[in-house]
Amino acid sequence: MPERRNGAEGPQTESTVRGEDWYGRELQAAEYTRVEFVDVDMTELSSASAVFTECIFRNVKFNVSEHTDSAFVNCTFTRCNFFDSTFRRCTMMGSLFDGCEFSLLTVDGGNWSFVGLSSADLSGAEFVGVRLREADLGRSRCQGSTLTGCDLSASWFEGADFTNADLRGSDLTGLDPQTVTLRQATIDERQAVTIVESLGLVVIG
Repeated sequence: MPERRNGAEGPQTESTVRGEDWYGRELQAAEYTRVEFVDVDMTELSSASAVFTECIFRNVKFNVSEHTDSAFVNCTFTRCNFFDSTFRRCTMMGSLFDGCEFSLLTVDGGNWSFVGLSSADLSGAEFVGVRLREADLGRSRCQGSTLTGCDLSASWFEGADFTNADLRGSDLTGLDPQTVTLRQATIDERQAVTIVESLGLVVIG
């Protein structure tokens, strides 16, 4: 499993929800702390202002689920499926993802700072206006993904593949173009200057 930044240990759970069918369930301002969810079907589940703190999710289906103003703080997701799931203005601070599927994932706003997405397959996923400060995107596969208007400052990118990705409006100041793949990626003029300067070139207007 990928390690958390600074070697921090994962949460220790205190209770377990195993094998339950939460299909289509509505979670309104629900709160869960240090709960382990194992083999739970959360397909088409919707949450609003729900809070999950230091929870562990193993083999959980989040397919076609929708989450608004909810928080998943310092959680761990292992082999979970986020097919066509949507997160609006949600917080994922400090959460770690291992072996998860993200096809058609949509993230609109919110705070995903310090998340661990190392080696994640984010091909085609969409992040718009998301705070991703100090996120670990090392070796992630972001081909054809959308990462627009995102705060990616101080994030890790080494080995990431952004082929055909849309990166316009995002903070790429910490990105080293010599350690990532940017083939046919879309960027704006400001980002172009940042990348050129990172190569040691001088831009004269």
